[in-house]
Amino acid sequence: MNAAELDFLRTPVWYPVLAGHTFLTSFVKLRKDALNILIAGGDFDREDEGRNPAVKRVIEDLRQPMAAIPGNCFVSVDRCAPTDTERFAGKRGAVFSPESAWKYLVRSEKVRESARRGEVEYVCLRPFRRMNRTREFRLFLWEGRLVAMSQYNLDRHFRRLEGIREKLWEKAEDFVRSISWLLPVKTLVMDIYFTASGKILIIDLNPWGEPTDPLLLRTWERNWSCPAGIVLMDPPTKISGDVSVSF
Repeated sequence: MNAAELDFLRTPVWYPVLAGHTFLTSFVKLRKDALNILIAGGDFDREDEGRNPAVKRVIEDLRQPMAAIPGNCFVSVDRCAPTDTERFAGKRGAVFSPESAWKYLVRSEKVRESARRGEVEYVCLRPFRRMNRTREFRLFLWEGRLVAMSQYNLDRHFRRLEGIREKLWEKAEDFVRSISWLLPVKTLVMDIYFTASGKILIIDLNPWGEPTDPLLLRTWERNWSCPAGIVLMDPPTKISGDVSVSF
């Protein structure tokens, strides 16, 4: 991917183009001194806000847009979220206060590394939504076409998906066709969520190839011009003697 294509995959860039197909998002631009603190990392507590004017300013910048969001927020930066923190592991990233939002961004090595690479310009704020794990998928778009689709959460087999796999593929294919004209980058990876009503919402856009995880597609070394369809986790099996029996 060239620099312009990679830049489009930043949430503040693609969001205005695809706002009608994703979650409502607010953006807070980070000052240079706040970016320096983010890169440096470390712990954050309430005393830091009083001691450090830069921290105090970023907390205040976050306060108003977060107050406009009812309930908890999901916080990220341009290209990534703090998924490597205990907050994400324990509460799937839900934060309520601007202090907590900033604390977990600063604690995330993933976010700090992205900032070091010059990829961070904004904090992105969404209403927190507890996702149903069976409705999250990763789509693989090759030259503007959907060529593969993987179950996103790989913690277990979801039996209910087997009976609707073709329907899910058809809906995803129709969705990609309907928005393809909006995408200046035609080969990319898209994370999506099916709402309870069946509407598809974009969670994130990712670059094609490493370091993006191909999930159940296993490898990037394949003929992507041949559609692979939807790939789900296999059902668990138990071993009885030399025979493997599916549940």
